[in-house]
Amino acid sequence: DEIQLHGKERSQELIDELSRLPGVGPKSAQRLAFYLVKADQPEALRLAEAIVHVKERVTFCRECGNVAEGDLCRVCRDPLRDKTLICVVEEPKDAASIEKAGVVRGRYHILGGAISPLDGIGPSDLRIQELLERVERDAVVEVILATNPNLEGNATAMYVAGLVKPLG
Repeated sequence: DEIQLHGKERSQELIDELSRLPGVGPKSAQRLAFYLVKADQPEALRLAEAIVHVKERVTFCRECGNVAEGDLCRVCRDPLRDKTLICVVEEPKDAASIEKAGVVRGRYHILGGAISPLDGIGPSDLRIQELLERVERDAVVEVILATNPNLEGNATAMYVAGLVKPLG
């Protein structure tokens, strides 16, 4: 009886942890947890190992803020990418979407979010100063503002545009 109770506690712990993931509600967390409980051990261990490896090896690029398995991401390491063109996005997933479309041959700059006063996120919470430093250092001639088309994204784009324009 105590083993069964302990198993329920562990299952609930897994459900609680999974429900902390973005976009995963309680029902999805419960489905995922039960799937993992039913999965064979090697499959569950592969998932656990993948999570551990990501946490051990993946960081953020010192240049653009994108995900990287070293000091620089794949795009920033590529000498064929145009350093004078920067596409500014909110999050790494946005850069990945644009990269998949193949429309930018320059580099990216991840802000780390958008200005959102209601959420307590101001310009100083984003990687805007780093962008301005890159624009000057690399003699950037074009900045593409590819923030999300919502109130916060538009406000962020307008704010960044106001800072970048005077730099030419």
